[in-house]
Amino acid sequence: MLKTISKLAAASLLTVASVLPVQASELVIGGKNFTEQQLLTEITSQYLGSKGYEIERKAGMGSSVLRKAQENGQIDLYWEYTGTSLLNYNKVKEKVPASEVYSRVKALDAKKGLVWLNASAANNTYALAMRRADAEQRGISSLSDLAKAVNSDSGLVLAVNAEFYARKDGLKPLQKAYEFKFPRKDIKRMDSGLTYTALKESQVDVALVFATDGRIPAFDFVVLKDDKGYFPEYAITPVVREEALSANPKLADQLNQLSAVIDNNRMSDLNARVDVKRQSIEQVAADFLQENNLK
Repeated sequence: MLKTISKLAAASLLTVASVLPVQASELVIGGKNFTEQQLLTEITSQYLGSKGYEIERKAGMGSSVLRKAQENGQIDLYWEYTGTSLLNYNKVKEKVPASEVYSRVKALDAKKGLVWLNASAANNTYALAMRRADAEQRGISSLSDLAKAVNSDSGLVLAVNAEFYARKDGLKPLQKAYEFKFPRKDIKRMDSGLTYTALKESQVDVALVFATDGRIPAFDFVVLKDDKGYFPEYAITPVVREEALSANPKLADQLNQLSAVIDNNRMSDLNARVDVKRQSIEQVAADFLQENNLK
């Protein structure tokens, strides 16, 4: 009799187990400390949360700290930029053609147990921008045009953040590549977000921007064409620890589906909803997933 009850109990447990959803493992999702990254962290967290994963968010981290945390196994995934990995983490010094940046970082980071999934169509590269009316009046549409203006002692004032002022792919090598140099007195260093405000309010004439920032179209800025191809590709891509992918067989396909709907226009629009329209990151993320049938 006891054996019969045990068999029935076991059969019941199997039946219950068969109808319960399979729970995915916990994932720690990281992000950097600016609007676009906070959005990507929240979008990914909501998206994967709806797929049954238990999510822990670790947003607002510094770039190098975040990367080290992933290498150390404390972060499972986050969205990285191909150019940042190439230059900052892997210290590649030679000029790499834009078309080869993704494949190079994919191979280099694979040695460290990090997998680059499908790159999105969003390329958040550095850029220099001007107010559209001012650029048109001065006849400046490219960085070569800007170089000519600076070399003719036009008195243009530039706003950059401290990182770009100092980094190896930043202001000094850019000026060398285009053969111009802003006088020190005409360079204003400030926080990244303030460069947009300073340009909008005519406190400066040229400002460092990020190509997918929503304030560029909102403030009617024009991005100066990088006609010598100085800046590398900064394709926004989900990067995942190999162990996390092995433990979650569906994760790569799920993230690739998300990556497939992100491009410059969409990313710029999302950023603008937060930075210009002052909508919450949580709501913008939820709306984006709903609009793209991902939730």
